[in-house]
Amino acid sequence: MGTRTWWETTKVQGGELVDKVKQLVHEGNVRRIVIQQGDRSIAEFPLTVGVVGVVFAPILAAVGALAALVTDCSIAVEREETVAGTASEAAPPAPPPPSGDPVAP
Repeated sequence: MGTRTWWETTKVQGGELVDKVKQLVHEGNVRRIVIQQGDRSIAEFPLTVGVVGVVFAPILAAVGALAALVTDCSIAVEREETVAGTASEAAPPAPPPPSGDPVAP
């Protein structure tokens, strides 16, 4: 049994940013969230299974601060799912985020 990872990108307005990040975290199959403005990555948050409460609060605070500063941005999301089969049948590793080097918060 292996895992398959892939990237999705969604455009959001600054006011929608916090709600969208909350929604993505609650979905559970998100490994990493990269917030981008134009071609530049402005924040990256690695997530693990079980990110809740006290651990998640600083992430939301940082996203809230970003939402106050950016008006138009996109969220690149690395997702993961478990696939049946042997490790040799698993998909290749996920490519890097869609643009530039992410900047740590």
